[in-house]
Amino acid sequence: MGDLLLVRHGETEWSVSGQHTSWTDLPLTTHGEEQAKSLAPLLTGRTYALALSSPLGRAIRTAELAGLTGAVPDQDLHEWDYGGYEGVTTVDIHRTRPDWDLWTDGVPPGPEGHPGESPEQIGARADRVLARVEKALATDDGDVILVAHAHFLRVLTARRLGLPPAEGRLFELATGTVSRLSTEHGRPVVAEWNRRA
Repeated sequence: MGDLLLVRHGETEWSVSGQHTSWTDLPLTTHGEEQAKSLAPLLTGRTYALALSSPLGRAIRTAELAGLTGAVPDQDLHEWDYGGYEGVTTVDIHRTRPDWDLWTDGVPPGPEGHPGESPEQIGARADRVLARVEKALATDDGDVILVAHAHFLRVLTARRLGLPPAEGRLFELATGTVSRLSTEHGRPVVAEWNRRA
């Protein structure tokens, strides 16, 4: 059975400032593009049974610059819909809601088409992706690679390890990194985390 590789997209202006970024599709910064290019040596030499990407430009561009060809955009890999907190930092949210926590409180509704999502809703999306991952890994045709976003990949990691979606809070994920989930004695494990070239 292959491994599951998780690639967080390179740096954007809002990942630097700490602003919540879901549907706002900011381009990679110059540094973010360099981060993405630097991932190529970590991804080459592997065979992929399945390669998926978030449909957002920052993830697609990261995949391209990292040399990953043929990654199929998948709507389920979209970042958490932050609703009314899109573009807002945690520091600013804490000014009016000092005890707010994304992992337990979720987000308020945003503009039309962006109602926000709860950890459970993200968990349901992650479970759909993991069902596809399991099928691909069962073929023994190679690894599976997902190029996406921090909070979504953190929830997906929690679900892969059999944890509730909110336990994604345990897995900090830096921009422009590769993480690898593998198996040991038939159980999913974290094999590498936040690896850079």
